[in-house]
Amino acid sequence: MNKFIFTSESVSEGHPDKICDQISDAILDAYLVKDPHARTAIEAVVAPSRVLVFGEVSDLSLLARKQIEEVVRTRIRDIGYEDSSFDWRTVNIEVSLNAQSSDIIQGLAEGAGDQGMMFGYATRENEVLMPAALYFANTLLHLLAIDRKKGLLPELRPDGKCQFSVKYVDHHPMGITSIVVSLQHKDGLNSEDVKALILPYVKKVLPEGWFCREESFFVNPTGRFVIGGPESDIGFTGRKIIVDTYGGMAPHGGGAFSGKDPTKVDRSAAYMARYIAKNIVAAGLADRCTLQLSYAIGRSDPTSFYISTHGTGLIPDDRLSNTIRDLVDFTPGGIREKLNLNRPIYTRTAAYGHFGREVDPDGGFSWEKLDLVEELKGAFL
Repeated sequence: MNKFIFTSESVSEGHPDKICDQISDAILDAYLVKDPHARTAIEAVVAPSRVLVFGEVSDLSLLARKQIEEVVRTRIRDIGYEDSSFDWRTVNIEVSLNAQSSDIIQGLAEGAGDQGMMFGYATRENEVLMPAALYFANTLLHLLAIDRKKGLLPELRPDGKCQFSVKYVDHHPMGITSIVVSLQHKDGLNSEDVKALILPYVKKVLPEGWFCREESFFVNPTGRFVIGGPESDIGFTGRKIIVDTYGGMAPHGGGAFSGKDPTKVDRSAAYMARYIAKNIVAAGLADRCTLQLSYAIGRSDPTSFYISTHGTGLIPDDRLSNTIRDLVDFTPGGIREKLNLNRPIYTRTAAYGHFGREVDPDGGFSWEKLDLVEELKGAFL
């Protein structure tokens, strides 16, 4: 029997890098409100009392500088930063956006907005078909943030991270071997105080009987986490790509998502790859599935298409690949249409993972739909 322990990490929405992801996607959404076909590549940097926004957009006239600043302040306020070193009302915001390169624009009528490779993954480990360790980590931090914002956890501040280590037997998760949680808190608390606050949330996230031994549950191991956010660490857009996807359990193409409009296939094709992999597993065709796509800038059809069911599939991988290529349009335009991506739905993706989320009533997280299941069953079963 193949036994191993696998660890994944998540970070809270108040982590400096995640602040930047949310700022980038909030500005993207603001542009998409103005023009569903706006093209953007927006980056952000946060430091004490300072935010820098830079990048490229297809139409600089769509948003005034003051509107962009308002988007940034609103996002920082919603995360919960009112520190003297990083206050949404007084933070200095610098905006340096340029027009998108004409060399790029000329190839984007129907083709991919960039070259690259993208991966999708699904696994029958839980109801959302995600790797267990990342699912637990994302869920825990999300629940804590919700209650912090409701005023139910006034002792906690926005910054934080956690990791779960899961024991596997033949790729089936069997329990937790260790948990590490570091949460920013108000002055006057110690590690045991914070542990007592979050223990009910940890137990709520985990299945019955999965909690690790008490000595393997680490909370603020240094003993104190009062100084956090941009006061303690500089943040950049796109530095948490493993948190955003599968926690290291599946490959990653290397491209970040936040700030990029859906013509950028390192975002939209990664969503499509997840959609296909999830529907394959949900249809009962495999217990695990990895899908890879690759593209050339300005070209519509993928330059490669690969599916592996890791020996768990009911259908040979090559037959599965060939049939799905016939069922689904993998051109960038086809992906945007199928998943309805030309909409302001991206800010919500920029914390707690792009995958394993519920489909929103307005169609956000459309790549988590299971509307291809019956068609796949009809094609193969």
